[in-house]
Amino acid sequence: MKLMLLSIGLLGLAFAGIAIKILVKKEGKFAGTCASNNPILNEDGQPCSFCGALPDQQCEKEG
Repeated sequence: MKLMLLSIGLLGLAFAGIAIKILVKKEGKFAGTCASNNPILNEDGQPCSFCGALPDQQCEKEG
């Protein structure tokens, strides 16, 4: 029972941290939404499947 309560408490803390980050960030947006901008994840240099930006460009869907 203690393990279950600890697990629920830690998950609640994680969700609260994410919620606070969204509230504090400008317009509630996370930075770096395109994974293709990360050279480790995109070794082939393919464009982003979400917005079409190349790895050396900024995400076109960001404000």
